Amino acid sequence: MTQPLLKIDGLTKAYPGVVANDSVSFEIGEGEIHALLGENGAGKSTLVKMIYGLVKPDSGTMQMRGEPFAPPEPRAARAAGVAMVFQHFSLFDALDVAENIALGMEDPPPMRDLAARIRSVSEEYGLPLDPYRTVGDLSAGERQRVEIIRCLLQDPRLLIMDEPTSVLTPQEVEILFQTLNKLRAEGTSILYISHKLEEIRALCDTATILRLGKNVGTCVPRETTARDMAEMMVGSELQTPKSAGAKLGDIALDISGLSMPSPGQFGTALKNIHLELHRGEILGIGGVAGNGQDELLLALSGEERVPSDAIRLGGRPIGKLGPNARRAAGLLCAPEERLGHAAAPNMSLTENALLTGAVRRDLANRGFLRWGQAREFAEEIIKKFDVRTPGPENAARSLSGGNLQKFVIGREVLQKPYVLVVNQPTWGVDALAAAAIRQALLDLAAGGAGVVVISQDLDELMEVSDHFAALNEGRLTAKRPTKGLTVDEIGLMMGGAHGMEVAHAEA
Repeated sequence: MTQPLLKIDGLTKAYPGVVANDSVSFEIGEGEIHALLGENGAGKSTLVKMIYGLVKPDSGTMQMRGEPFAPPEPRAARAAGVAMVFQHFSLFDALDVAENIALGMEDPPPMRDLAARIRSVSEEYGLPLDPYRTVGDLSAGERQRVEIIRCLLQDPRLLIMDEPTSVLTPQEVEILFQTLNKLRAEGTSILYISHKLEEIRALCDTATILRLGKNVGTCVPRETTARDMAEMMVGSELQTPKSAGAKLGDIALDISGLSMPSPGQFGTALKNIHLELHRGEILGIGGVAGNGQDELLLALSGEERVPSDAIRLGGRPIGKLGPNARRAAGLLCAPEERLGHAAAPNMSLTENALLTGAVRRDLANRGFLRWGQAREFAEEIIKKFDVRTPGPENAARSLSGGNLQKFVIGREVLQKPYVLVVNQPTWGVDALAAAAIRQALLDLAAGGAGVVVISQDLDELMEVSDHFAALNEGRLTAKRPTKGLTVDEIGLMMGGAHGMEVAHAEA
């Protein structure tokens, strides 16, 4: 047998109250694409942080090509040939591509030479970039290219990728896979983290599965079904979300000619959006990140005011109403950013339940807060949505991303909204939690609520939505029945084919 590129032997890392990694061992071969799978809180992030030098293990060893490997910081890991593309990009919007890449290099060459290298390497790997474009003007897919090219300029032996396709169109995913296969053919090893199991099956040679911090097995993805891998991750049978087939009712939400500038310098203005949502309907809105999703949610939630008649709820104009008044009327929203927008990081779960539930759950009376009822509401969310936490007094930041997402979605669903708008409801969430969240949305629609699901996960939108529309550069396509839509059609809609629905109707 050939010597592995990276050998991990008995890595353990514990934090107060939890063992993140419990004697984890596995190997990554030379020129291998190796998947690392596990539900939220399984220990994936801690493990790759130890490989990249961000976290020091309590015990255990690593070897790189047979030599001891224990990077005390990311700089040492990079020097040993390890590069990492994080799920959340670390780029400065006001700087250009070359300037951003230079910031990530230990000893950057002159800017003109660096720009030439960026052009050469990006074209060689099928990810063309203009080194002088401002990052704030780039799409999410182009931003990811910046991160990847920054890594490739290091000539890495091991490239770690965390949820790399969460912000890409199907066409961009195909280009990324071509790049990764080229890297594999050249001998680069890739450690690939994703919850999209069909992608794992299409791309990866081997998969290691973590559960509760332990390595519970390996498999060959091409020879294993996505369902079997998901059940290895969660340790139980996976329940597929089922729709009750709700009958559509009256118009619950009517958006007419909605235009709004973005509150941020590098955001996307909304342009003449029209939309009708019926009671009992789930509308899926797809699109690559940065095409107006955040702005649409801000307009619907009341955080940004718009002309009164631009948004009607049950026939009532609400464009001028603020968030609390809209909540009282039955329009509830769950934004994409969990910490800082959907939840206050340092506040307890009880306090976070109170923040949005005060009006509809009657948690305040004449200026006095009903802390007992607020705690009961938090406990109800924790119980009904299987939120893994010691209790409602724990701070929101103490939860894993998936568990906090379950809490945020549960908090809104249990307030029985007339219309619920959610942005990225299962982003970075494991298969079991994603299934639970999707089932909750289906049940809500079956009960007569109108639901808008904004997501970059096309599988999710196809699974739960009755109709589909796409956002591109702040414009919304006409909605179409989800049944019968092909991935190619969806990709074109997401990529800006605004006239496509007209051509479809004429055909």
